[in-house]
Amino acid sequence: MYVGMMCTAKKCGIRFQPPAIVLIYESEIKGKIRQRIMPVRNFSKFSDCTRAAEQLKNNPRHKSYLEQVTLRQLEKLFSFLRGYLSGKSLAETMEQIRRETTIDPEEDLNKLDDKELAKRKSIMDELFEKNQKKKDDPNFVYDIEVEFPQDDQLQSCGWDTESADEF
Repeated sequence: MYVGMMCTAKKCGIRFQPPAIVLIYESEIKGKIRQRIMPVRNFSKFSDCTRAAEQLKNNPRHKSYLEQVTLRQLEKLFSFLRGYLSGKSLAETMEQIRRETTIDPEEDLNKLDDKELAKRKSIMDELFEKNQKKKDDPNFVYDIEVEFPQDDQLQSCGWDTESADEF
């Protein structure tokens, strides 16, 4: 009976020729470091990186190996491959990926379509998870109390002072 491959992902990368996702993982049963090469087929410079990443992650042959690899990381690797197939340099592709995965605080998210908004939200969630302090972290402090400085000139909003009189 096949229970499933127990492995810990160590590194994940892309090979351009022939196109493939390369995973370095540690087998938990034997403790050996192994390499798995997952060929990328039917991918062109016009392909959707998100869709390709989802298909690879859900592929029954690779699913157990890619459990610890995030969908965002696979999308990024496919973006590198798409940049390579488009003839862009590695630096150009990296700059494009940086622009796509960075949240501009001045950007109006209300004007985005549903797909772009979902992408921005997942980036924010990932950033939150990365910066979140957990109980097991060495710098974790329970019940932090912060005194905020009280300026003499507090800015008041017109809507909250006017609405208090109405009740």
